[in-house]
Amino acid sequence: MSEPGYDKEHAKEAGEIARLLSYGLLLFASVGLFLSANAIPPSRFERLGAGAFPKIVFAGIALVAVIAIIDALRKIRHEAFGRFLGETVRWAQRRYLVFICLAALAACLVAIPVLGFSLASFLFIFGLELVLMPRRPVPIFIGLLVAITFSFGLNWLFAEVFNVYLPRGVL
Repeated sequence: MSEPGYDKEHAKEAGEIARLLSYGLLLFASVGLFLSANAIPPSRFERLGAGAFPKIVFAGIALVAVIAIIDALRKIRHEAFGRFLGETVRWAQRRYLVFICLAALAACLVAIPVLGFSLASFLFIFGLELVLMPRRPVPIFIGLLVAITFSFGLNWLFAEVFNVYLPRGVL
C-alpha cells in the first residue's frame, strides 16, 4: 500500500531519520546510565570502585552513538527533515490514543508515591477505560468492577497472600 508521492527514496530517508532518532535515544540512555553509575557505592577491595566497569561500558556506548549520529546526519538531506516532520505530526495525530495511554501511565507512575498503588492504579485503569470503551451504563459498570478488582484487589492479593506491601502513598 503506497501513499501518493511516496517512493523508495522517501522510504530510505525515513529509515535514516528513524535510525537517527534511535541513536539519539541510545545516547540519552547511555549518558543517563553513566551518570547513575556514580551512585554505586565504592568497594574496599577495588581501587577504581564498583562503578568503573559500568561507566566504561556506557561511555563506549555513548561514543558509538555519537559516531552513528554523525554518520546518519551525513546521509540525510536537509529537505527530508522538514518533509518528515510534517509526516510525523500526521502520524502522531492518527495514533493519538497511544499517546493518551502513555500520558496516563506516566501520570499513574507519578501519582503512586502520593496516592498509593490502589488509588493511583484505580484512577489509571478506570480513566483509560472511560477513554477507550463505549460510554453506556453496562460497560461503565463492568469497567468500574475491573478497575476495583485490578487495583484494590491486586493490592489485597499481594498484601495477604504474598506478604508484599505495595506503596501506600501519603494520603
